[in-house]
Amino acid sequence: MSDDEVVLLQEQLGEARAEVERLQVAAADAEARAFHLEDMNGEMRGRLETVEGELASERQRIDELDGQLGGAQTELAAAQQETQELHARLQAAAGKYREVLLAAAPELPEEMVAGDSIEEVEAAAERARQTVRQVRDRMESQAQVGRVPTGSPPRGAPDFSALSPIEKIRLGLGHKQ
Repeated sequence: MSDDEVVLLQEQLGEARAEVERLQVAAADAEARAFHLEDMNGEMRGRLETVEGELASERQRIDELDGQLGGAQTELAAAQQETQELHARLQAAAGKYREVLLAAAPELPEEMVAGDSIEEVEAAAERARQTVRQVRDRMESQAQVGRVPTGSPPRGAPDFSALSPIEKIRLGLGHKQ
């Protein structure tokens, strides 16, 4: 082997050693990153387990809320049914009250007394009473205007206040003769 070959081999050996050192550094970096990634992986698994636990807890809570919602919907349906029944009973009671009211006050026009509740029927009846009073009052006042007293007018002294003094004198002298 010649000196040139030895120098070349030494250079190649130096390059190979530099390459080995570079690879060792890269391997150490890769190993450190691997440890770091394993630590992060462990943390992430821990977080994942925590999140999965929270998720399971939330699912359980949702299931409980669904159960409560179902119960509330059942109660709501029952309350709505009861409300409808009470409304029907209220309308029936209002109808009977209307019939009794109209029987007790035949002067009220039936078409003016209506309502779905006793309060509405009572308010309508009051408006009808007022209307009947107004019509009755008008009819009585019109009857008074057109009324002619029977028999002769009442006798009384004649009213001379509108006559002039001369006319009063002539009238007075005319009665004495």
